[in-house]
Amino acid sequence: MKQTMRLFLVALIAGATSLGGYKWLIEKKSEIAIVTKSENPSFLPTNFSGSTAAPIGFNFTEAAEKTVHAVVHVKNTTVSKQPTNMMDLFFGGGAPRAMVGTGSGVIISPDGYIITNNHVIENASQLEVTLNNNKIYEAQLIGTDPKTDIALVKINADDDLPFVPFADSNNVKIGEWVLAVGNPFNLTSTVTAGIVSAKARDLNEFDSNPQSFIQTDAAVNRGNSGGALVNINGELIGINTAITSETGSYVGYSFAVPSNTARKVVEDIMEYGNVQRGILGIQGGSLDSNRAKYLGVDETEGVYVSGIEQGSGADKGGIREGDIIKKIDGFKIAKFADLAGYLGSKRPNDVVDVTILRKGEKKIIPVTLVKLEVYEIDDLGLEVKNINKSTLKSYGVSNGVQVSRALTPEMERYNLNGIVIIKINDQEVDDIDDVKEIMNKRDYKEPIKLTFVNDKGELNSFIFR
Repeated sequence: MKQTMRLFLVALIAGATSLGGYKWLIEKKSEIAIVTKSENPSFLPTNFSGSTAAPIGFNFTEAAEKTVHAVVHVKNTTVSKQPTNMMDLFFGGGAPRAMVGTGSGVIISPDGYIITNNHVIENASQLEVTLNNNKIYEAQLIGTDPKTDIALVKINADDDLPFVPFADSNNVKIGEWVLAVGNPFNLTSTVTAGIVSAKARDLNEFDSNPQSFIQTDAAVNRGNSGGALVNINGELIGINTAITSETGSYVGYSFAVPSNTARKVVEDIMEYGNVQRGILGIQGGSLDSNRAKYLGVDETEGVYVSGIEQGSGADKGGIREGDIIKKIDGFKIAKFADLAGYLGSKRPNDVVDVTILRKGEKKIIPVTLVKLEVYEIDDLGLEVKNINKSTLKSYGVSNGVQVSRALTPEMERYNLNGIVIIKINDQEVDDIDDVKEIMNKRDYKEPIKLTFVNDKGELNSFIFR
């Protein structure tokens, strides 16, 4: 009996020891493992593939599927005469020769309106559009705007076409993902990804035609021009237009016309036949440290107002020389391209709230935009503008338009700025519409005769061949 009890106690102690050891060693280790896991979470941003993977919940395929069928291949055929002998070379003859250029376009409505770049379809004798399903259509040119490099064409299809809706490009943020969809090097339906690198980028900072591009690092090459820049929802935020490169191929930067500007341009073309531009009526420039020091102001961001056009919205609204424009409709204005880009989506008679600094005091001034009444005579390299009756009276004339600036170095040497043109090819002009009509109807082989009055009241005539 004692032997039995002894064996029972030994077994009991051994069992208790085993159970306690298990509890201490195994379960305690498990507890330590849980604590360690909580201190080193599994959602650390680790990338084993080295690719620029999208965040969780984000998918490029949805945006690509929404847009790839609405981006088309555009073929532009131009016919020009090539001289075949010395007589052709001197007198302008020659055999006709067809040249083909290609680019991209974006379908923006189910009935076949397509937006592209002006330089893609410029001087076209024939336009051909190929859809993503390989169907080919002849396209009709509806209108163009060389200033923004935007053009509108149309095809007639039997069925409704896939299209890309516009997004508000004012809401685009630096660093957000974008896709560029187009046809580089005739490779149809190509999609590349990147981010928005900058906004309101002006490639011609010292040009009198300020630009405002969206800059992206999505790969864009020859043939992408006129294609779509879209956000992750597959909405159009820009029309791919340009690259900066020493080789002519993509090196890391590309540029797109903001969708708000592109949409406004095509809507104007469809409604008015031309682009209606609204302006504040100021002269000015961007601020930086050097310019601020020269002007004696403390601000290094914004647009400094150096002049006001008489009778303009800025003049009537109460903006003055020396004011610094800091915002427009609540959007920050850090440089002139910000201002130009925002106004590019506005029309004459639109009212904008301009936030200015005047002697350190902030003011919000409502300004009614006025129509930009200038016209570029490309064949002469001159820009002319409408003028009021008091200016005409000061020159001693009753009609005419005024030369606002020379567009080429060749014309600058004639020093024609400020003259009032009263006749072109012996036809009287009252405004820029008369100038457009005369220039559009003239024989391009004939010289151009300008009759004008200078600021001394002297009547002159120039003939340009």
